[in-house]
Amino acid sequence: MAPVPNNGTVAVTGAAGFIGGWIVRLLLDRGFRVRACVRNVDDDSRTGFLRAMPGYASGRLTLHAADLDNEGCFDDIFPGCHGVCHVSHVSDYDDQDYVRRVCEHIIRSVNQSGSVNRVVVTSSIAAVISEADIHEVVRRPVFYEDRYPDEQNPKRTPARGQGYSMGKVLAQRIFAEAAARHGGWDAITVCPADNVGPIQSAHQKDMGPWQHNIESMLLGKYYQNGAYRPWMTVDVRDDAACHIGVLCSTEVSNGERYIAWSTDVRRVEDICADINRLLPELRHATPEVTDPFPERIREREQELRGVWAKAELRNDRIRQLLGIEFRPLDDSIRDCVESLLSVGGVEPVRRDN
Repeated sequence: MAPVPNNGTVAVTGAAGFIGGWIVRLLLDRGFRVRACVRNVDDDSRTGFLRAMPGYASGRLTLHAADLDNEGCFDDIFPGCHGVCHVSHVSDYDDQDYVRRVCEHIIRSVNQSGSVNRVVVTSSIAAVISEADIHEVVRRPVFYEDRYPDEQNPKRTPARGQGYSMGKVLAQRIFAEAAARHGGWDAITVCPADNVGPIQSAHQKDMGPWQHNIESMLLGKYYQNGAYRPWMTVDVRDDAACHIGVLCSTEVSNGERYIAWSTDVRRVEDICADINRLLPELRHATPEVTDPFPERIREREQELRGVWAKAELRNDRIRQLLGIEFRPLDDSIRDCVESLLSVGGVEPVRRDN
């Protein structure tokens, strides 16, 4: 299908969120018209930063109430839009039938719009790497777009913590299949990594989880990652740029997906120590990591770290498609911390000396 034209109109679901907010800002910076979809347009604590954008004053940015749980909520928003960035989370990924219902009513609105050419679906690296059996990482260590979790594993169930990954894979397929049936629009998936970078509104410090984890570090307590997985990161601004690049590209095809990550990998405890390294003026009192896992998991720490160390992260496709150069993780950590202080009002625990 045709890409979204320059200066075209794009609807962004989840526009008040961490990723969605940056997609809105960068779209405006590039001359697009944006319809920002949020649950409650009157909640200034969540939408004030959108209203403060210059595009809102001119009318190039408009705010629209849309609750994913209400079928038809996009019926009056999508007509006239050339593209949709569907960034918003559903409220329950463990309920696969519910995920399907939400996808289907969004698709009905796209089909009825008469104008949408392309939908960019925000997925997650969980749709690439989340395994019910972690040793599958050893068997298939290259993390790239054509890699999917082992979906035949009987332990891959919501009850075993796989609901989020399952829901993301399901949504990707539903949109691609619907686009193929319709023939008038295409669906491209972006799988973001662990987003790090500056928040634009105070409420975003408690979303994430990655910026919230950094907030917790500043406040003096944070937790070990599940299965001792290191952070696999992307700057939220680069992630937004990937969404927009895919939205506008003439080189993508329906059903394709692209991983948005820098391939930077760092342990959670090193991320915390980096705050003091990057911002010594802050005198951050670096806390020790809290390991919440039972003893049987702690005993496997070295084994699990060794499994993740074998993983090879690839971003060839998104770099070849867009020519993007990802920001260093150090820049993302620094900018995240400074925004948590200046925008989020976080008061860090400081050393006495």
